[in-house]
Amino acid sequence: MTSDDEATATTATTGGAALDGPDAWRAMTPLMDLVTPMALRVAVTLRLPDLVDEDGSDIDDLAARTGSDPDALGRLLRHLVGRGVFAEPRPGTFAANGTAVLLRRDHPSAVWRWLDLDGFGGRMDLAFTGLADTVRTGRPAWPAVFGAPFWSYLDANPELSASFDATMAANAGYGELAEGYDWSALTRVADVGGGTGALLAGLLLRHEGLRGVLVDLPGTASRAREYLAGRGLGDRCETVGRSFFDELPGGADAYVLNRVLHDWADTEATAILRRCADAAGPRGRVLILESPIVSGTDPAMFAEMDLRMLVLSGGRERTVDDYRALAAAAGLRVAAVRDITARHTVVECVPAAAGT
Repeated sequence: MTSDDEATATTATTGGAALDGPDAWRAMTPLMDLVTPMALRVAVTLRLPDLVDEDGSDIDDLAARTGSDPDALGRLLRHLVGRGVFAEPRPGTFAANGTAVLLRRDHPSAVWRWLDLDGFGGRMDLAFTGLADTVRTGRPAWPAVFGAPFWSYLDANPELSASFDATMAANAGYGELAEGYDWSALTRVADVGGGTGALLAGLLLRHEGLRGVLVDLPGTASRAREYLAGRGLGDRCETVGRSFFDELPGGADAYVLNRVLHDWADTEATAILRRCADAAGPRGRVLILESPIVSGTDPAMFAEMDLRMLVLSGGRERTVDDYRALAAAAGLRVAAVRDITARHTVVECVPAAAGT
């Protein structure tokens, strides 16, 4: 938008003078437009940013390489050209510009993972076509849109499940987390719902005296076993294929729930914490790794993620006080809260009777 448009939009959304006619459309269009977001996702799904080079690529060649209709593909690209993605230096020839390059699969930002309609990122956005039903009922939209609950759907679709694992690992910030908490005080860590093992691998590689156990559903645990063995950690980490609603393996000093509880409503989240508390016993601890709203948290981002969790799985984002309440319901108490990064706060829980 131009500065004039931004000023108009600000007036329209902050209770200023009422707008009508063209000014109202200019103010609302950035909030209304679904054409450009979908066009961008289709372009990424077809891998157009990777196929279109900086010197220009012919539309017929691009159509053949993507299995697309040349006329329809041209219309898609011209729309994106008008929005600053790609260029058309000559009629029927399209070139990559700086924005298009950001969407390539070898770009370090990995933005494409959140847009590819064949992967978890794009599929997650499609779930929002059921948002109206979620708002009316309070239930997640994913089952209505895709025919099965979120976790069941992933379990039945290995390729999408692998995409989910890769998307989560690519945006995890595990390096800062591995250095920002005193893991060296522990001898054995259980990563509950640990995915394919990216966090646990980071911890074990940085702390030589640490051993681990990863718990996740059988298919995911199998992929984790391969991943950890590939990192040379097979002899230091056990993998257990089991739901975290079932009894968990004992013997660990700490049971880690890394961005697990926000996937679930309070009843299920409390049940997961109880399983961890039972396994930890009187001397262990439970570490909740989440992004609760604390000083400096962007409230708009928090609200967006809160809505996403509801639409996908019926989960929610929480405050530190919310986690205190969940811990108490599971027989735990919060002993410490440590802010590591903007993405990771460690809520350290111990048995409620400990230290009292």
